[in-house]
Amino acid sequence: MKKILIPMMILFTTALLLVACSNDDNQNGSSDKTNSSENTSASQPEKNDDAEESSQTDKKENKSESTSESEDPETDDSNETFSKENKDSKNQSNSKENKGLSEYSSNEIEYARVWLELGPNQDIDELYVRHISAGEPLHPDDETSANYPEDVVQLSGPRLVDGSVTYSSNGDGTINVYNVPLRWDGKNPAGEDFYKDIIKNTKTASIDPSDDQKVIKLIKLLNIDHYAIRRDFLQTFYKRTL
Repeated sequence: MKKILIPMMILFTTALLLVACSNDDNQNGSSDKTNSSENTSASQPEKNDDAEESSQTDKKENKSESTSESEDPETDDSNETFSKENKDSKNQSNSKENKGLSEYSSNEIEYARVWLELGPNQDIDELYVRHISAGEPLHPDDETSANYPEDVVQLSGPRLVDGSVTYSSNGDGTINVYNVPLRWDGKNPAGEDFYKDIIKNTKTASIDPSDDQKVIKLIKLLNIDHYAIRRDFLQTFYKRTL
């Protein structure tokens, strides 16, 4: 009986020791797991902080890129505005050129066209325009001179050699041309018949519209009624020297 009980007690004691060791191992394992979990929890915020910093850095970079991209359209808008202004300026310039003669009066156009058609010298620096009313004498310094039966216009260059054109307009593209010189030579009095023949032999001339650019160029040389003063001065000067 003793022989049987002793081995059984040894086995039981051994079993108790194994159970005790197993519990210690479990407790230690649990403690290690707890410590590992705590360590993981402790390190997790650091990782989260790093992730947040990285995320904020990315956001800043994205914002910077977005700002840079938003600036580009502004530059493009500026370029588009400048381009549009240049285009508008060109359009205005082209529009002004296309308007052509509409910018000028019918009288100015007439003066230029008449000179282009009949002016003795086309290479002039100025085109003087003098208006002479009906009833004024053809030759103011000759008491036998006949008078103009209608209003006339006298065109001339700045020099005597440029010649002159004295005419009245018919309003239909034709004019009546008077063969009147810019400066009268010869002996006075010439006689009334001489002047009546000039009026009687007035010629009708058709005026070509001419090239618009040539007309505009000549219009810019117009000096209206300025010649009347110059003409009186020249006539007085020549009278004193002759």
